[in-house]
Amino acid sequence: MSRKPNLALLQKTIGYQFNDLSLLKQALTHRSAHHLHNERLEYLGDAVLGHVIALELFQKFPKADEGQLSRLRAFLVKEKALSEIAKELNFSDFLILGSGELKSGGFRRDSILSDTFEAIIGAVKLDSDFETTQSFILNLYQNKISQLSLKMAQKDPKTRLQEWLQARGQKTPEYEVIKEAGKDHAKKYWVECQIEYQDTSIQGQGASRRKAEQDAASKAIEELQIDKKTK
Repeated sequence: MSRKPNLALLQKTIGYQFNDLSLLKQALTHRSAHHLHNERLEYLGDAVLGHVIALELFQKFPKADEGQLSRLRAFLVKEKALSEIAKELNFSDFLILGSGELKSGGFRRDSILSDTFEAIIGAVKLDSDFETTQSFILNLYQNKISQLSLKMAQKDPKTRLQEWLQARGQKTPEYEVIKEAGKDHAKKYWVECQIEYQDTSIQGQGASRRKAEQDAASKAIEELQIDKKTK
């Protein structure tokens, strides 16, 4: 959270030494702190990251189809994945934020951490070349990429259930919240999934409505034995 981050330590942490340190400093600068902020670098980093990850997945999974590759890429470049890596590298200690963002805890916010990570990628690209940037990204993504499998590229339960029913001329499921409990920061939802096919009604639960719906859909897939039937 320092206004004057230890750039030497950060470079050691990320495994890259900048020729132009001003690029790294700009990558760490949130728009709340200075007019020369990191949003343009973030734009560039996002594009480079997407390209590098797409290429790596294309080579790693030669039998995967377009949909599977796209879902795996989305899994790796989404905000959550970026912020997880940023937290592992303690990016919060190096952010340059305005006083308002500092007071509101911006240094912990996933959106700011993920944007900063992309901006650093953009800065590395401007400071070096594509091959160096590619190595930089894959080094930081090593653990996440090594844990990937095509099973993770499977469509989410709601999509799978809906497509299976539609393929058989059946109506799509209807989801209804039947119960909510807990305070806002720790709320729990119960959802009922109603399926006209075989007059099926399944309940799911989760920390958000979306998660509860996915849970209900997953249970419906098991109840209807969809994975065991010919598709």
